[in-house]
Amino acid sequence: MTKRTRRTHSPALKAKVALAAIKGEKTLAELAQQFDVHPNQITAWKAQLVGSAAEVFGASGSGTAAPAVDVKTLHAKIGELTLENDFLSGALGKAGLLSAKR
Repeated sequence: MTKRTRRTHSPALKAKVALAAIKGEKTLAELAQQFDVHPNQITAWKAQLVGSAAEVFGASGSGTAAPAVDVKTLHAKIGELTLENDFLSGALGKAGLLSAKR
């Protein structure tokens, strides 16, 4: 018996095999022979498909939407950092550590 090298299967093939397993028209052994994969692999793909199927029908836009941005907080932080930079540049300028050119 020859040893097979590790194969990578495309997501399209995995979905096709998993859907065929869910339909139940053929046994795992028949599907394994048809698609040339191990029955345990088919079972794993089927479980993965069933487990992540809820994400497809989840709340509309909740998974891909960006989190809400609080603009007031961001403007306050920008003002705070600007004030801090101005103060530090003035202090360094008085100490002679900052060049006059910017």
